[in-house]
Amino acid sequence: MPPGGTGGRVSATARLREAVRWDARSVGRAARAAWRGPGRERDLLVQSLKAAAAALLAWLLAQVWLGDPMALMAPWVALVLVQATVYSSVVQGTRQFAAICVGALVASGAQAVTGDTTGALALSVPVLVLLSNWPRFGDQGIYAATTAVFTIATGTVSAVAVGHRLGQAALGAVIGIAVNALVLPPIHLRDVRENLSALARETGDLLRTVAGDLREGDWDGQTAVGWVGASARLQDRLEALRSARGWSTESLRLTSGLLRGLHRAPAKALPPVEEDERFGRITGHVTALTRTLAVAADERRTPSAPDAAVLRCYAELLELLGDSCGAEADRLVGDGTREDPLLDERTEAVMRELHERLQEGLREHAGRGAARAAVLGTLLLQAENLWAELDGGERAR
Repeated sequence: MPPGGTGGRVSATARLREAVRWDARSVGRAARAAWRGPGRERDLLVQSLKAAAAALLAWLLAQVWLGDPMALMAPWVALVLVQATVYSSVVQGTRQFAAICVGALVASGAQAVTGDTTGALALSVPVLVLLSNWPRFGDQGIYAATTAVFTIATGTVSAVAVGHRLGQAALGAVIGIAVNALVLPPIHLRDVRENLSALARETGDLLRTVAGDLREGDWDGQTAVGWVGASARLQDRLEALRSARGWSTESLRLTSGLLRGLHRAPAKALPPVEEDERFGRITGHVTALTRTLAVAADERRTPSAPDAAVLRCYAELLELLGDSCGAEADRLVGDGTREDPLLDERTEAVMRELHERLQEGLREHAGRGAARAAVLGTLLLQAENLWAELDGGERAR
């Protein structure tokens, strides 16, 4: 069947159907998560409902109670100013109001100069679109151009009309910021803890996966590539953690005192930023470890994998390190008590024994050639680094 024929259409239809099913499942998972309890999904639901409520309140106040003919501006501004943090709402509100003022004034001036709707649009919009890229406006600069379009298209360019428009924009900004600050103000403490715990757990899972494959001896270049891919996903999780840390820090700004008492986040304090740095180093060691194994599995490369017996010993060590990562994950989402296998004397003794056996294996491999010794030495170094980070640097010396 030629390309682009019925087979191609069927394939495209199948992909579209699968994409729709995937999106439907994602929506269902998010809805169930929001229903079950606090979390990112419920936070998004609450923020969405707050934005809708702010817009409705602004409309009622501007149109129903004040009877302002320019009431559209108030709910529009209120809707977009229910941001992820109170600080962001204030900053974005200031920038948006400034952009709206510039757009309304430039539009009025263009209309006064040209006396024609088309001419006013041609004169003002290019300038305002260019001005929207000014860094002072942030991502709110485009509102200068859209305000000019609305102002000129509706024919309301008199001084009174512009004053009404700016007044409604200010009213919407006040309502949007007030709703975001006073109604369950968003404080993103949970995201840091969840991302940090997930990073620790996923790191432990990867270490145990590598350990299981090494123990069985049934691994090759393709398996090692899978390990490297999994370690890259750890880096993605680390970036998500850093982003969550930034949002959490920002969400605590302008929410002190009374407002802090209204937040819906857990009462637990944020894990210290040193934890982020520590697990950043841990993921780096895991990445180096998996890449070393990938090089050893590549037949085109000089370094070769250590003997199976040594790898089984190494797998036991990785298994214990993976268990320690899992214990760290439990500590982060629990009461903060560290229940780490490394603190158990018997586990520590086993790890020290495995470490000594690996060092003996390294000496034996060094006597048989540099290639095998180089791989085992690198693997042992990364395991020691992981041990030092997970154990606080005390027992790994």
